[in-house]
Amino acid sequence: MEPCPCGSSLDYKKCCEPFISGKAKAPNPESLMRSRYTAYVKGAVDYIVQTCVNRGEDSINVEETKRWSEQSEWKGLKIIKTEKGGPSDKEGSVEFIATYALDGLLQNHHEISGFKKVDGEWLFDSGEVVPETVVRSTPKVGRNDPCPCGSGKKYKQCCAR
Repeated sequence: MEPCPCGSSLDYKKCCEPFISGKAKAPNPESLMRSRYTAYVKGAVDYIVQTCVNRGEDSINVEETKRWSEQSEWKGLKIIKTEKGGPSDKEGSVEFIATYALDGLLQNHHEISGFKKVDGEWLFDSGEVVPETVVRSTPKVGRNDPCPCGSGKKYKQCCAR
């Protein structure tokens, strides 16, 4: 049994593999989101392209996407919230956080993805990155404050240069 990278409790062959291989279509936006994440983990960039509303050459940089997919160490997917996307809906959205490491740095990609049903098939339409609030661990040093390096100079005359 190979656990599915999308984080479900199912085996990969029963979860996302049927969608990525083309044997089945994702029944809702969340399933599509999970299978697209898994496609990044598995390097299945063709699936990423095929599951976009806009499939033209200008809509996605395939080489850059492939590089990102292969060079990242994928850590996990967390679904935050889903809206709409039922059998009678034409649109839906999924808010998620995909965690990965790239060049030794741990990253959280927090996005709200929009999906549309086109000819009975759910496709990715748009993504809005949710900005991450940075919280300082130390107080901000003002320009005229003493430099924190201990030189005795004003910050603007020392390390701020």
